[in-house]
Amino acid sequence: MPDVHGVLIIARNGDRTEFYQDPYTYEPSYTESTPLGAVESHQLGCYLRSTYLNPSSPSHIQGIHADLVQNDQVVVHAKAGGEGTAIFDSAIAVLQGLFPPNSNNVIDLANGTKVVTPLGGYQYIPVEMAPSGVDRALEPWTECPAFEQHVKSVYASEGFKETGKSAGHFFGVVRDYVFGRPTTFENAWNIYDFMNSQLTHNQTYAYRLPPTLIEQAHGYADYHENAIFSDKEMGGIGNIAGRTILHTILHTLQRITFDEDPLRLLLLETSYQPFISLFHMMEMVNEHPQLAAIPNHASALAFELLRGPPPELREFLRVKFKNGTNEDFQTYPIFGHKGDIAVTEFLYRLENFAISSQKQWESACGVHSSGYFNITSAAENTNTLLAATFSAFLLLAMFALSWFKRRQSTYVPVREVHVVNHEKGRLLP
Repeated sequence: MPDVHGVLIIARNGDRTEFYQDPYTYEPSYTESTPLGAVESHQLGCYLRSTYLNPSSPSHIQGIHADLVQNDQVVVHAKAGGEGTAIFDSAIAVLQGLFPPNSNNVIDLANGTKVVTPLGGYQYIPVEMAPSGVDRALEPWTECPAFEQHVKSVYASEGFKETGKSAGHFFGVVRDYVFGRPTTFENAWNIYDFMNSQLTHNQTYAYRLPPTLIEQAHGYADYHENAIFSDKEMGGIGNIAGRTILHTILHTLQRITFDEDPLRLLLLETSYQPFISLFHMMEMVNEHPQLAAIPNHASALAFELLRGPPPELREFLRVKFKNGTNEDFQTYPIFGHKGDIAVTEFLYRLENFAISSQKQWESACGVHSSGYFNITSAAENTNTLLAATFSAFLLLAMFALSWFKRRQSTYVPVREVHVVNHEKGRLLP
């Protein structure tokens, strides 16, 4: 049986307050996490711990430090931007379940005192985010003209119009339960998110809402978001949420396969959009059409990198998904494979569609804009800085050497000068 050599987890945030998105630009509004969302994410963290950090689990990550975290083995990123506050909180809650407090998290001081970290040995794990609210890597669809045009094209399509027409009765009935919000198919996400938030947190609303309305709202929102965040072409703008996060997936797999790299677990805490795009890009929806939908809160998509016993030298990839807290991981085939896929094939199929830089994002969106496009660990940033500093000194040294050589090549020897009768300025040959 192959060993799990490393894992990349893409996790959706837990429950949060209502989250409005502009139906045409997807410009986000403010939201914040709830205690329910923290519990959901903590449960996910506990589940991931039992799956990947328990030595008796068949999916145990080989060589990982399970009790006291070793920060060069674990990297965590959380999406900034729209739901950034709730997503950051969810990342912290996942980590609390993944690496719970440990009384051995202690330091011996010079005076002989032992100090345990607060909360019984709480483990402080760095969570990295974009330095501003503009997160091109994990929220690439905002301020993107090409994506906005894609949204308009979806709304103008025959399939969208026909589905909206058939949903006319629902949007007429639901008007009394959304309190002035536009009841149009274009606004399907906001209708569902409002209703779902109220149904979860407002008992009066829950008592009043007629049966089946929330299920219908959910179904129309699924159709809406699946149409927006997918594309007929793998490299199409509709898949931009998957194409930008894909860069991190491929880079992480390459790091884990390199034996000298200590990385074993990478957690990407984000929102629902990349899930939909990736399900389409990896052709998971072909055999499992139920995946063409909004994943539940605290869902997780796992990329397990497997390595067989010698003499097998190749690495394989297994993709698993759990939809919310009430399900276990299920293995899903990708690209039509019935079993695991070779990492080399996975990279070959997808690497040309990854958006890996601000410049590539600008090209895809048809715009010149500011923003932050980078998902690298602190250790990688330090290495990059050191490499850049070394390169700068090397370049300076090469420039100085080149200048010196040019000076030597243009040097003309001066003949000896004789002064006659102590008269200055008169030279003899």
